[in-house]
Amino acid sequence: MRNAFKLGLIAVLATAALPGAAQNSSANPNYQTITLNSGFTPDPNVINLQAGGSIAASSAAGGCQGFITNAPDVRLHYNAGSLPLIISVASGSDTTLVINAPDGSWYCDDDGGNNGSNPAVRFNSPRSGRYEIWIGTYSAGSLQSAQLHISEIYSQ
Repeated sequence: MRNAFKLGLIAVLATAALPGAAQNSSANPNYQTITLNSGFTPDPNVINLQAGGSIAASSAAGGCQGFITNAPDVRLHYNAGSLPLIISVASGSDTTLVINAPDGSWYCDDDGGNNGSNPAVRFNSPRSGRYEIWIGTYSAGSLQSAQLHISEIYSQ
């Protein structure tokens, strides 16, 4: 009996330590898959969506906030050039942003955008490849209207 308890405890602790385990970056995105080449127009590229979900964003990476879905909201295939890549959100609600970059690194922001409670992540020297993007809210299961802005010149 004691061995079964120890094995069960080890299994629980092992799964609790896996970052990004709750997010499925290979799942079909909730809204759109897009391909952009450096110098794209129009800039910004804007995608209307509903932000939020029921999974704590902290399960993707420590320090992430809000609630997101299992599947990414948007999948971006980006061919980098010499310009930065700026991914931001415009919403009347307090939103968060979670990004899985082409190298597997996770990036999160809460209020780093230009308009108070909107998030933004800037890649000064972006990599070419696949970016998985989630937009979260602060209430589990609460969906809020938002716009995802992908730009090389400014953030929202």
